Amino acid sequence: MTLSLTLNLTGATRLSDWGVIRAEGEDAAQFLHGQLTQDFALLGLDEARFAGFCSAKGRLLATLIAWKADANTVMLALPLELLPAIQKRLAMFVLRAKCKLSDASAQVALWGAVGAHDGTPRWALKRDGDAIGIRLPDNGGPSRWLVAQSPDAPTPAAALQEGEWQWGQLESGLPGVLAATTEQFVPQMLNLELLGGVNFQKGCYPGQEVVARSQYRGTLKRRTYLYELEGAAAPGQEIFHSEDPGQPAGLVANAAQVGPRSLILAETKIAALSSGSLHLGAPDGPLLTKLPLPYALTEAE
Repeated sequence: MTLSLTLNLTGATRLSDWGVIRAEGEDAAQFLHGQLTQDFALLGLDEARFAGFCSAKGRLLATLIAWKADANTVMLALPLELLPAIQKRLAMFVLRAKCKLSDASAQVALWGAVGAHDGTPRWALKRDGDAIGIRLPDNGGPSRWLVAQSPDAPTPAAALQEGEWQWGQLESGLPGVLAATTEQFVPQMLNLELLGGVNFQKGCYPGQEVVARSQYRGTLKRRTYLYELEGAAAPGQEIFHSEDPGQPAGLVANAAQVGPRSLILAETKIAALSSGSLHLGAPDGPLLTKLPLPYALTEAE
């Protein structure tokens, strides 16, 4: 049985802009436990973790999807443009831990795939030999999977239409840090804790005090929302509010375009949602139309 049949996939696209860091050694999981926002000490072979890697100031350097290839090997999937810097920074903290970090992008092909719902919970992991499928969040439509397999393995499903995968990722409300937005967000600004990306019971990691303070002291004033607009958009573009045009009200985290319209996930001042209008790039830029996310935010808008 192939992984495609195991997951009942109907479409897939090669994620050529993603790469994989391999963390190998008997201390690999424990090492990552002390560096990332999620619990890796208890990571099982049948589950994945969505996690952030923060600076000492609690700002996200990267978001990652991680799983165990075996008992002593953890794989970290992230945008390829961030991989060298993140691998180098993680390596600075290995010290005496029995953990070796390497770029495994040439040995692991990543695919974004969609299929029929089968009741698999998000972040669960299914295996078929060396291939794995990780159940991602969705918007109630087709199930979404991250598939990791050998570059020589057959395409896991029929090709998706151009832009369909990226559009669906934004509809699911799953954000990610890119080069244009590194160190711009505290995890909660990107809704990470609502997506299973932060564990508040685990021990310390870089930036942990800032992340905890944002959670428990009610200091969070920004969240990520889903918007639609006419025309193109790009990560790192600023958002402006009609009633306060002199300063940005938010920042685009991720963008996808199909035809003349775009979807964006954008970090926005919560207070800016109460009145007026939001515009991309300038106070008179394209109008943003807010769309519902598939999960509830904890703050009143």
